[in-house]
Amino acid sequence: MNETDRAPIEDTRFGAITVRQDGQERLEVDGEAIPRVILERDPATEADPQIAIGTRDPAHLTLRVDGASVGLLPGKGRLSRHSYRVDLTYDGADYRLVPDSVPSSRLTRDGVHLGDFSSDGDETVIAEWREDREIRPADAAIGYALASAFGTGAQPLWMMVVDGVTSALP
Repeated sequence: MNETDRAPIEDTRFGAITVRQDGQERLEVDGEAIPRVILERDPATEADPQIAIGTRDPAHLTLRVDGASVGLLPGKGRLSRHSYRVDLTYDGADYRLVPDSVPSSRLTRDGVHLGDFSSDGDETVIAEWREDREIRPADAAIGYALASAFGTGAQPLWMMVVDGVTSALP
């Protein structure tokens, strides 16, 4: 991977940010105004084709923010939107990316809503920051990485039930 592989995303607060995925094994987020984030999946584990980074199992994922190793806790991703959350603690702050609509997920730091991210689990990530919040460079780096690695958004439970029932009908 090199800088010319991907055109940078223009973030409204932090300028050019580049998101690079190396298959389902490695993801890197970088920019002049944000810390570098690297997320890697153990290549010896089987990759789930539905997840950009290949797994939601924290035992098979390694996350580094600005060189520091960070514990990552993705939810199992089952029926409810909340089950698709991804939690981590970095620099004394608790972060959570959790779906809040079909296309997007909300990023919070210590329970405070910072902004909304949209991504199909690829290198294209859109961030919409709350204007009334202090947004830190690490917030952006973490948000872009999680949105790209796990995708954003989820259907509400009632919609999944309706889909399941209608697909079972003759």
